[in-house]
Amino acid sequence: MKAEIISIGDELLIGQVVNTNASWMGTELNLIGVEVRQISVVSDTDEEIQRAIEEAMKHAGIILITGGLGPTKDDITKKTLTRMFDGKLFFHQDIYEHIQILFRVKGLPFNELNKAQAELPDICEIIPNEIGTASGMLFRKDGKIIIAMPGVPFEMKHMMQNHVLPLLKKEFHLPFIIHRTIMTTGMVESELAEKIESWEDSLPSHIHLAYLPRPGIVRLRLSAYGENRELLEEQIAHETARLNQLIPELIYGYDDVLLEEVVGNLLKQKKKTIATAESCTGGFISHLLTSIPGSSEYYTGGVVAYAYEAKEELLGVKHSSLVQHGAVSECVAKEMAEGVRKRLGTDYAIAVTGIAGPGGGLPNKPVGTTWIAIASAEGSKAKLFRFGNDRARNIRRAATATLNMLRLELI
Repeated sequence: MKAEIISIGDELLIGQVVNTNASWMGTELNLIGVEVRQISVVSDTDEEIQRAIEEAMKHAGIILITGGLGPTKDDITKKTLTRMFDGKLFFHQDIYEHIQILFRVKGLPFNELNKAQAELPDICEIIPNEIGTASGMLFRKDGKIIIAMPGVPFEMKHMMQNHVLPLLKKEFHLPFIIHRTIMTTGMVESELAEKIESWEDSLPSHIHLAYLPRPGIVRLRLSAYGENRELLEEQIAHETARLNQLIPELIYGYDDVLLEEVVGNLLKQKKKTIATAESCTGGFISHLLTSIPGSSEYYTGGVVAYAYEAKEELLGVKHSSLVQHGAVSECVAKEMAEGVRKRLGTDYAIAVTGIAGPGGGLPNKPVGTTWIAIASAEGSKAKLFRFGNDRARNIRRAATATLNMLRLELI
């Protein structure tokens, strides 16, 4: 069964509000076997709302609408739907009393605009809104279901979980859709695609692969469609195992697990501690490590040393190394890692120094040039990376590469 999601609101079109509703709804629908064909955003006008609904009904059996159900004049979804489906507004005393109670509990003034929310099309099935004032509405036409819900996220989610999703599962024979996301790092999307091409070509026709890249990471999402859930799960597990044999060093986890969480778990398992020395990443690696609950078990602290003087005074980097080789060099990265490890007394230390950009590049050290080092009791080693020209992406990619170097060292 295919569905379309229509989000209504000028605030979404101008970027004033991010459309988180649609992405959440898409995930939940997919979990019950409903395939989302399209997501669209339209303005608060009668013509645009009707056009979007009519277009969606040509291609999907389920149309889910959010937004435009509030009490003010710019909220016209209810009126548009009433006209489209040849209905009339009918006043519901029980809904009116429910709205009054909500306002009384919250200590808010009640007026005629709020009272109007108890008026609903006489040709719709009402979807209760136990935690808000805007009821949902379900219309049926030509075997299709059109459902309108409020745009307030927590109200929409409550309505979806308690009413809409159970209704869809009851009314439609839905297939199973099983997903598995394989998290990879250490290889760009195009290179990775070439490396796993033969495996991808051999996938069964009902299992699809999607590449979902972000800075430093490529997520590989396997999706299997069918009637037998257990069989699909077995097939997904089999294909995942085959891929793990092909690129074991690139896979760090599954199902959107964070790299910093994986690294933290490895440190806890091995009862090891880590310290950080950062230049171009400006503390971002420390932020990632400490964003994981329980990181105090393994993360001791870090130093953000941007200037030459800070590298020398706080990390013990040799002045001669900075003068002869520059801050972005193998020897400086190693000395940064060795210095912070010695200063904080940890088992491991990681250090990063680079040219994040957009300026500061040199012919032999263009923007994106980054050295990353790891120090331990066995000594230190460093690796050169060349990222791109975008500062924010370079910081993210440098942090990811640093954490991955530590992960590989730990395993």
